[in-house]
Amino acid sequence: MTSATPAKLPRVVLSSVVRSAYEGESHGGVYLVDLSSGSTEQILDWNDPTIDWEGRGGDRGLRGIAFHGDSLILAASDEIFFYDRHLALQGSVRNPYLKHCHEIFVAGDTLYATSTGFDSILELDLTTRRFVRGYTLRFGPLWRGRRRLRLRPRPTFSVFDPDGHDGPEPGDSAHINNVCVQDATVYVCGTGLGTVWAIREGALHRHAHVPYGSHNAQPFHGGVLLNHTPSDRIVHVSRRGRELATFPIVHYEPSELEHASLPQDKARQAFGRGLTILSDDLFVGGSSPATVTAYRFDPPQVIDSINITKDVRNAVHGLAAWPFDR
Repeated sequence: MTSATPAKLPRVVLSSVVRSAYEGESHGGVYLVDLSSGSTEQILDWNDPTIDWEGRGGDRGLRGIAFHGDSLILAASDEIFFYDRHLALQGSVRNPYLKHCHEIFVAGDTLYATSTGFDSILELDLTTRRFVRGYTLRFGPLWRGRRRLRLRPRPTFSVFDPDGHDGPEPGDSAHINNVCVQDATVYVCGTGLGTVWAIREGALHRHAHVPYGSHNAQPFHGGVLLNHTPSDRIVHVSRRGRELATFPIVHYEPSELEHASLPQDKARQAFGRGLTILSDDLFVGGSSPATVTAYRFDPPQVIDSINITKDVRNAVHGLAAWPFDR
């Protein structure tokens, strides 16, 4: 630690997804990591026998993490779970338009959930636990080659009632997997968008260019901070997409890893996903095999890195500061 780094970093909570797991094996969980002491604790083991095992990721594992009052909120593929601070399950909600949920975000009394399987963001009123609004960002078949051609077209945009019957058909044209809210603006990104889109007053606005394949993109210091997953880095880019700063993701010697012989499209090390900002100068990123790394923003610097397991299949997904120590 440097003299500019706080003497005590907080605990963070993360969810993990175990890729290429077999039936009967744990396929993810929730962990508490103390960034100061380096200690780790698994607080939930997600092992549901009803999970659909088809496909690469599909319904397995817990994804997004958020907090509201005394509640810990965890997202699975098509269900949002509510726990109290002692990890007692308090209930859950579903919606016909929630499928392959990834990240979630709480602003005030509203939870925003990515519904990747419907190219949508859903709003959940946390006081009533009812879904009240949905936003769809979708590309038509003419734009299937946009990533190869390095084009960033504008998706079609619509607002719908998640409790109604006129919402979007199932589909994943943009792989929307990240949402955050700042100053009453909803920011949306995903690996297939190439853009951070801003939703304000029911209209869609282009906020920033970002690399295709990015995860966890969020406005920060006048630009965007994101996991540039294809290059094994966290990067800070300008709103025009120019790289301003870069932060390395930890790599391990292959001989240290478990299940390292799996194809990289199934599981690989240094797959960056999960990103939480602690302050103007501190943030934490996640990667596989289940690792969290604390960074100083300026100048770019790794403060510390903590590994939970060397099983390369075990990948960090959601990541947030643990609020119940305050």
